Amino acid sequence: MSGHSKWANIKNRKGAQDKKRSEAFTKMSKNILTAIRANGGNTHPEANSSLKVAIEKAKEVNMPKENIERLIARFEERKANLADFEFEGFGPYGVPVIVEAETDNKNRILGEIRLIFRDYGGNLGEEGSVNFLFDRVGEIEVKMLPEDRELDLIDAGATDFDGEMILTKPVDFKKVADRTGELGLEVVETQLSMRAKQPVMLTTEEELERIMEMIEKLEENDDVINVFAGFDYHE
Repeated sequence: MSGHSKWANIKNRKGAQDKKRSEAFTKMSKNILTAIRANGGNTHPEANSSLKVAIEKAKEVNMPKENIERLIARFEERKANLADFEFEGFGPYGVPVIVEAETDNKNRILGEIRLIFRDYGGNLGEEGSVNFLFDRVGEIEVKMLPEDRELDLIDAGATDFDGEMILTKPVDFKKVADRTGELGLEVVETQLSMRAKQPVMLTTEEELERIMEMIEKLEENDDVINVFAGFDYHE
């Protein structure tokens, strides 16, 4: 999940065990595809260390070997025709949403994404209708961020901190990530993300659950790489 990970615990503490298992498989599938894309479409674990790690993590959550092999084979079959697309729109309660996708059939995924937006009371917009409401930033989430390490990270290029999240400009992302490791901080996740300049404030847990459910539906699509939603919530 991208751009809304701080609310993931609310979604994760609800639902049955089989749903959690399905969510784990979905996340592992995304990790495998991300590792392939980040290394130029390399689908060979012995030559792609990121993919090897992603596969090992998938096995740790008991994702069947045939699921992994089928996922990689499908990517290999389609990769020559894949192209990147960005879709923009507003979800329920006026929450701005950006969907990044990689697909060999733009019309198909456009229809699928439009239907999800419509089902949740939102609508897709034209190119540029939402993008200007976000800033591209680097996000480095650590397990624990001691205050006495923040100055070192600022010197390396960190621009802000949000709980255990270190924020950077995209150009400084790798440098700050490297410095984070040098300081001995345990990294949970790193990514280039889109952060809303003025997030929409949700007022009830029902509103939060609805937007999270929409994001989950979008992320279940195999062609969707990232979903960024501009909202905040105070319990």
